[in-house]
Amino acid sequence: MPDLPTPQDAAEAALFSECWDAVLSYADLCTAGSAAATQLATEAFTHGIHEARSVMARTKNTGRRTPRLPRIPLLLNSVRTTVAAWEAHGQGHRLDPDLRLWLNSEKAARYTGPPLHRPIALRGLRDLQEPDAALLWLVEVEALPLPAVARRLGLDPVAAAEELGQVRALFRDRCHRNHLDTPMDANCRSYARLLDAVTRSPGAETPEDLSQHLSRCVECAEAAACLRLHGGGLPAALAGGVIGWGGLAYLERRRRAAEAGLAGGRTDAAVDTGIAQAKEAAPRVGRTGLLVAAVIVSGLALTVSLMPFGAGNDGGGAVARGDSADRQPVAESGVPSPPATTRVEGSLVSPEPADPSADAGSKPDPEPQGTASASARTPSSTPGSKSSTKPAGSTKSPASCEVKYHLVDEWTDGFQATVTVTSAVALDSWQIAWTFDDGQRVTQMWDGTVSQNGSHVTATAADYNKSVAAGGSFAVGFLGTWHDTNAAPDAFTLNGGRCTTAH
Repeated sequence: MPDLPTPQDAAEAALFSECWDAVLSYADLCTAGSAAATQLATEAFTHGIHEARSVMARTKNTGRRTPRLPRIPLLLNSVRTTVAAWEAHGQGHRLDPDLRLWLNSEKAARYTGPPLHRPIALRGLRDLQEPDAALLWLVEVEALPLPAVARRLGLDPVAAAEELGQVRALFRDRCHRNHLDTPMDANCRSYARLLDAVTRSPGAETPEDLSQHLSRCVECAEAAACLRLHGGGLPAALAGGVIGWGGLAYLERRRRAAEAGLAGGRTDAAVDTGIAQAKEAAPRVGRTGLLVAAVIVSGLALTVSLMPFGAGNDGGGAVARGDSADRQPVAESGVPSPPATTRVEGSLVSPEPADPSADAGSKPDPEPQGTASASARTPSSTPGSKSSTKPAGSTKSPASCEVKYHLVDEWTDGFQATVTVTSAVALDSWQIAWTFDDGQRVTQMWDGTVSQNGSHVTATAADYNKSVAAGGSFAVGFLGTWHDTNAAPDAFTLNGGRCTTAH
């Protein structure tokens, strides 16, 4: 008779199950199809667990702490390692084209080169005690509410805000020390003390010569982002420095996932139960009792919040982006979980769907007369034109919609933004458009396909988020460039119908 799972086993499984959404979300950004995303996430997850086990074993055998990242950034780093292996072994065609360019650049080489040349944020986070690093990452990057993070880490909710402030200060101290330890030329060294002083004070102005230096020196600019705790730039500094490629897009996805989780009333009961069991064996009390449960995965099957991929199997048990079955966005919450993953020959794989008739290529039921369908789509409007035929998914009357434009972050010549649309009517597909008045250009978009003609931008639904219920919302996030001014766009339309703008 096999041994029954212990409470510690349950805690370990719960602790790791909460990481799967994050790993799959980043794997989805890195790949060219949902089947590839699932396979990449599975391989990276397994590799990351083995790495965590090895570090734990070394610590136990030597009695000395081995610096390591908390579990989510550790697994995200494992995704980066796995995509590099795919590129090296002839599977690069399954990756995002921009990621492939990054993998073969000096930027990617920094993560495997000499430790003192690696990104400041990565080194600073690794130098923290793991519970402190986990607190910082969950709040700043995963965008989870502080009370929920305190509950997961076994912190006193009342004192959690004070502890977070202390951890931010510790992170800044580690980053400052790592910046000074980085081999740098005399010019960079001459600005190190000034950079430290300027970033300490919220009201301090950056001298012009330092500003020009930061625009030319990547290492000093990274250090400035990590040292400046005010201004809201810490999440981007952490995500970009620790993950590397796609850091800002991942950050936006996690913010949206956290907001959707709160809106849907998600309680993460499995995780809370596991944490509670772990706390009984190893409570953590403030900064003087940094005791946490072990986070190595056991042989217990992981119940993960995996999005419900279809049955089209391409090695990963998921439908590709081009299949007719809808692909649920990774960042969304509230979707049903699949069967628990099982361990086969040392790897984690997803079981076959219970219903083999659920073919990814099956056609949907005929739509009622009068609804917009894929078989009766009309040509899309020409970008920039004022009067044209409505695009796919439009109804007979102009769509009733409200748009919210959110400027997430802005820097010298670039910015990140989100466009959220709420539709009063149900849609089987969508296309949104807007006009920039200041010459901005969109350079990268997620959760939609972008085209731009002059100042007119058009975003078309991805295969997995075409359908929108009446009163439902969808969003696209993007990166862009700007010069001189960066005003919010206007003239928003949904499937050709004018939208109102929320303020």
